[in-house]
Amino acid sequence: MALKANITIDQGTTYSTNIDVADDNGDPVDLTGFSGAAQLRKHYTSTNAHAFAVSIANATGVVTLSMTANVTANIAAGRYVYDCELTDPQGTVSRLIEGIVTVTPQVTR
Repeated sequence: MALKANITIDQGTTYSTNIDVADDNGDPVDLTGFSGAAQLRKHYTSTNAHAFAVSIANATGVVTLSMTANVTANIAAGRYVYDCELTDPQGTVSRLIEGIVTVTPQVTR
């Protein structure tokens, strides 16, 4: 079952967040060979998506979601949904995290 976390992104700024992936004992999961994908969309059924860059720190169990300032500047202020999925070396896909994204409007341009 995916973690639930709501996030806020300030339009026109660089965004980055780390997600710690731990086992039942609280130890970091070795993510060697894993890949990730994450997107935000206005609605679950929207065809238009904005992708997060997903980086994985292999043995430390840390997944980083990020967007550049240029990417966030092109997202209209408002409420969105997002998730991040990980694919293990055998091709099994699992959802790591999901939630609501609030993009706050930019004043300075």
